[in-house]
Amino acid sequence: MNERVCPWWMAYTFDHPGRKLLHNTKKILGPYVKPGMTAMDVGCGMGFFSIAMAKLVGDEGAVVAVDLQQKMLDVLMKRARRAGVAHRIRTHRCAQDHIGVDEPVDFILACYVVHETPDQKKFLEQVRVCLKPEAKFLIIEPGWHVPKDNFARTLDTAKSVGLNLVAQPHLWVDRTALVESS
Repeated sequence: MNERVCPWWMAYTFDHPGRKLLHNTKKILGPYVKPGMTAMDVGCGMGFFSIAMAKLVGDEGAVVAVDLQQKMLDVLMKRARRAGVAHRIRTHRCAQDHIGVDEPVDFILACYVVHETPDQKKFLEQVRVCLKPEAKFLIIEPGWHVPKDNFARTLDTAKSVGLNLVAQPHLWVDRTALVESS
């Protein structure tokens, strides 16, 4: 496995109920994820955001949860069943260099993921293909781990593949960018 990718067992250190203090899912996702939408969580891990999205999209919507590690997807579905939203989530195990989903979606989230991708340009191009017209893509990166200049390069790369910056929502310790395809 790529040494840049967080191992599944380490996810328990940050993907737990206390995480709600750092990432209020309703505040972060609520402005963008609505009932009936199809949303995608790329690098979904154990489902912290995927489960929140599944609650927001309702029974008429769907969530595509994408991760490189099958163990992450297995834990996500166990948690989704406990939360009563498993029927709204479809998991997809991606390859290290290919998302492997070309279904058009209304919203995409990549939380703490872009800095781990081996080829950001290729990753962002693949994300762009999945966006419906006027769909939004929210990038969240850890501010303590991704320096400002690296994040600025990510935004430049996003622009170079046709993803335009719409806003930079404030999150306490994170770097964020809301983009849409041009």
